[in-house]
Amino acid sequence: VQLQASGGGLVQAGGSLRLSCAASGSIFTFNYMGWYRQVPGKQRELVARISSGVATNYADSVKGRFTISTDNAKNTVYLQMNSLKPDDTAVYSCNAVSPIGINYWGKGTQVTVSS
Repeated sequence: VQLQASGGGLVQAGGSLRLSCAASGSIFTFNYMGWYRQVPGKQRELVARISSGVATNYADSVKGRFTISTDNAKNTVYLQMNSLKPDDTAVYSCNAVSPIGINYWGKGTQVTVSS
């Protein structure tokens, strides 16, 4: 399984970015797909997760601003990030969890929000 993340970049506070994570196979293979982020010196944290393409959960810090979604035909998970804040600056990584609990990770993509 390979996960290919893209869409990071530099944006001003208040702006938007959309991250994409393309899986090498059907995303129906996974129980969960999600996005995590990490800042140097801090632990990686869950940003958003989606289960069975429907159920979602979000970190409190991004609720109302970020939306996770899937395109099953494209085997892709998206993270739409609106109203970005400097505190959202981090390396964002795509994650997928198989039915037996195996975690797969994509290469991270840098998101930088300037004030």
